[in-house]
Amino acid sequence: MRDVFLDHPVTLRETVHRGLIWDVVRDTVDLGAGGVVRREYLDHPGAVCVIALDDAERVLLLRQYRHPVRMALWEPPAGLLDVRGEPPVSAAQRELAEEADLRADRWDVLIDWFNSPGGMNEALRCFLARDVHPVAAHERHVRTAEELDMPVRWVPLDEARDAVLAGRIHNPAAVIGILAACTARDAGWTTLRPVDAPWPEHPLNR
Repeated sequence: MRDVFLDHPVTLRETVHRGLIWDVVRDTVDLGAGGVVRREYLDHPGAVCVIALDDAERVLLLRQYRHPVRMALWEPPAGLLDVRGEPPVSAAQRELAEEADLRADRWDVLIDWFNSPGGMNEALRCFLARDVHPVAAHERHVRTAEELDMPVRWVPLDEARDAVLAGRIHNPAAVIGILAACTARDAGWTTLRPVDAPWPEHPLNR
């Protein structure tokens, strides 16, 4: 079983709204027998997130305010792929250092997904980071805005899984990443992929 690409002709693309981070675009698409339709969606640069585990099999979670939902959510370190040409694993390493003051010696691809394929083209790749250690004090990132005050917790992986299933954690990167990490662990980590595993689903790779 595998998702596949379908190259329906886009006869017209319009920018409906140019935003601070992502735009709203309108495509006129020829679906063949389905007719010609117009679809609006967020044109997104994509993102990465990091499920970081320590030697006690605890997962690192940060609590960050997310204004659209008016909630402070427990999340893994994450960030946009907004540096053109930057490898996804490099972006993940940068986010782990900037948001959690950590580096990791072992990296693997854990899972990929689309966040909301009916309304945006955001592709997200989640990395598993292990053998973690703190960055040097002089290398620590100066945080601002929503990142200024982010409490950090190391949570046993099974406890985090239970919080997800109980409906206490809602961030999609946390939900998917935590459940994927539990599944990969229970499979003896045999499902992990190398950091340079192909990622054709990201729009820049098509």
